[in-house]
Amino acid sequence: MFILTALLSACQRASGPEPQGKALKLSYASLLQCERGEGFTRWSIVNPWDSTSVLRQYVLVPSDSTLPAHLPEGTLIRTPLRRAGVATSVHCGMLDELGCGGAIAGVCESQFIDLPVVTRGLADGSIADFGNGMNPDIERIMATQPDVLLLTPFEHSGGYGRVERLGIPIVECAEYMETSPLGRAEWLRFYATLFGADDRADSIFHQVETAYQSLVATAAGATSHPRLLTEMLYGTQWFVPAGGSTMGLMFSDAAADYIFAELEGSGSAGLSFEAVLNTAQDADVWLIKVNQQQPYSYRQMQADYAPYAHFRAFANRNIYVCDLAHNHYYEQTPFHPERLLRDLICILHPELMQGQQPVYYKPLQP
Repeated sequence: MFILTALLSACQRASGPEPQGKALKLSYASLLQCERGEGFTRWSIVNPWDSTSVLRQYVLVPSDSTLPAHLPEGTLIRTPLRRAGVATSVHCGMLDELGCGGAIAGVCESQFIDLPVVTRGLADGSIADFGNGMNPDIERIMATQPDVLLLTPFEHSGGYGRVERLGIPIVECAEYMETSPLGRAEWLRFYATLFGADDRADSIFHQVETAYQSLVATAAGATSHPRLLTEMLYGTQWFVPAGGSTMGLMFSDAAADYIFAELEGSGSAGLSFEAVLNTAQDADVWLIKVNQQQPYSYRQMQADYAPYAHFRAFANRNIYVCDLAHNHYYEQTPFHPERLLRDLICILHPELMQGQQPVYYKPLQP
């Protein structure tokens, strides 16, 4: 009965001409479009990999109001949502900050989520563990009966498989493909309308925008632009942010000379070790991420892969590490780019930051 009801709700359409709403202007988000009509709000997500098409549309109608006789095309969602399956720590952290952590009904990859609202819920059974994000426990999702599933789309992924056939509305969390850090952060407004936290999101985003722009102005006073390399080899590939990605643009805002700024696109690109070494061997600063219970070091890094020592930043001991096991990088920075930008300026231009220290990145230990 639950799946049938979800299918009927998600697919409900009214006959007649499609109602037109008033378009609402967003300041930075390039992949979101919003219109408000009589009794509904419709959000459209532009396909990040084909800007001429729409990835998905959502028609939001308050649950305490009568359903309008005519609605535009889109997945119908009655708001505010009360129970959501959330696939990533990024979106768990976002909902918690919006004051909607109580709506998290299930999560994937729980071992990587270090948020009190989630760990408590997992312990007392109010939050279900759906298991592996690429192959979640379908039966557990059905038993949890979430109103929606917050999932991350990927190019050429082939969809969501059995999860998509459950009939539970899927909210496409595509903000990571935005073309600016503030554009990604502005997706707070979309998520907030789903959970009835509009005012809270507006307040948060205003603070984010003000702080970010202030830091950009600070970085503009830099007299040098250090050559910047990021990430490490993963398997046989080294994934680096494209120049038009949110991270690529943030590096520019931090007055860095980002080595792969010329890479096109708003996502990341997988390169061979040799390609990275040829281009970035003389980088001044190198930022890496690890997930280690014990402190990571130059010695461990070289033991993991000896050719890392060929980079100038390694030889000059100018590598900074973000240890995901000991901070909330993914829970805190995607919708708070000002926090990460502050870290970058502290590292690249300490003379501009009056003795402030980075929060997420620390100097790699010997």
